[in-house]
Amino acid sequence: MKKIEFLRTPDARFQELPDYPYQPQYVDSLPGYEGLRAHYLDLGPKDAKRTFLCLHGEPTWSYLYRRMIPVMLESGMRVIAPDFFGFGRSDKPVQDSTYTFHFHRDFLLRFIEHLALCNINLVVQDWGGTLGLTLPVDLGFRSKLDRLFVMNTVLPVGKPLGPHFYEWRSLVHTMPDLPVGQLIRKITPQLTDQETAAYDAPFPDVRFKAGVRTFPDLAMVEAGMEGVAEAEAALRFWKEEWSGQSFMAIGAKDADVETMQAMRSQIRGCPEPLVVTEADHFLPEWGEAVAQAALRSFGDL
Repeated sequence: MKKIEFLRTPDARFQELPDYPYQPQYVDSLPGYEGLRAHYLDLGPKDAKRTFLCLHGEPTWSYLYRRMIPVMLESGMRVIAPDFFGFGRSDKPVQDSTYTFHFHRDFLLRFIEHLALCNINLVVQDWGGTLGLTLPVDLGFRSKLDRLFVMNTVLPVGKPLGPHFYEWRSLVHTMPDLPVGQLIRKITPQLTDQETAAYDAPFPDVRFKAGVRTFPDLAMVEAGMEGVAEAEAALRFWKEEWSGQSFMAIGAKDADVETMQAMRSQIRGCPEPLVVTEADHFLPEWGEAVAQAALRSFGDL
């Protein structure tokens, strides 16, 4: 395997993050990713009945789930929250070309195998869903999947998305040094200065933002793109074969509301979604009430 040049965000950038008192854990030996250090949280009892696997999106990191994690832990569950390469405390390959759909998806599969996770409650938002919803195509993962908890995401299958996606992609193209914290705060105005800084923490300068820049270009919006085959197979699975419990929550102010309503019809047995009137795209920022509603729906509260 060709050695991947990467940057590592200094630990000092992550000091005293508000409402995120968790000790970092790392793995740097995943098959195919040797030498690249991935960060993750592993909280709660290792022998818990179920494990919540929380997958973040663009341009966030596991900090996104800080309001949900305490609720999940209080229910006695284990919580795993990794950072994708290029995000959070994980290493950041410097070449945009390193980042592909399979680079990210295969990382998730290898990471789940590394921790030998089972009885997984899959928790996804944004790109966490675009990637995470395709994982059941892998039969090894399918046998470990227990429940689905889905928020403001999309599963492209080689067809165009709504205009807001192309507006976002164009914005990222014109701003290689994307002001991450500022953009998140713009649609999540309740964030404090310290919380906004926590979203900026992974990215000391533009060199660290290759992952942020590339995610929009990976969305499978044209036939033949990498990931379309997995997405189509995943859609068949969720629509025809899925038999576990599902919970969906939608931020009412997000541009993807109609997409999420359509997705609900494609997830077999998915009940009516929780619609959070005041919430926008980054729904886990309203996470305490959302997590409690999910646990009640699942019968854990």
